[in-house]
Amino acid sequence: MLKQNGSTETQSDLAIVITRVFNAPRELVFKAWTEPKHIAQWWGPKGFTTRVTELDLRPGGRSRYVMVAPDGTEYPVKGVFREIVPPERIVTSDEFDEGFEQVIAADLPQGIVMTAVFEDLDGKTKLTLQIIHATADDRRKHEEMGVVAGWNSSFDCLDEYLISI
Repeated sequence: MLKQNGSTETQSDLAIVITRVFNAPRELVFKAWTEPKHIAQWWGPKGFTTRVTELDLRPGGRSRYVMVAPDGTEYPVKGVFREIVPPERIVTSDEFDEGFEQVIAADLPQGIVMTAVFEDLDGKTKLTLQIIHATADDRRKHEEMGVVAGWNSSFDCLDEYLISI
């Protein structure tokens, strides 16, 4: 009798990785990523605004942002910080907050963990965003929601914002 294995999902089945190089020093990119006054200026896809309603940047601290689409639709998100290593790394849960399911009629992915790694490249910054999902199905759902295009648009906004500060 052959023993059947359970899930054979690998990290590549669970992960989305997005990388961008910004023409700004690592400390500035980290600051733009971690301070509410800066986050509100670039977070979210092009045309969106963002309200930072909570940001306690420490392990166990919480974040809550509300991304607002040009049509006024609100997309609330929240997380709990797991690791903060200034200006190198942030690990946080990334969850859809209460009310998100009312604006997107979808089975939302759960258990997302996001890691942002900031690498110094001689005055520029390589940012690697790794989004890990609980299951391959959750990764697929997230991709179908447009997470990759959304983050790339947000990074375009961050790129533009970094020039102005």
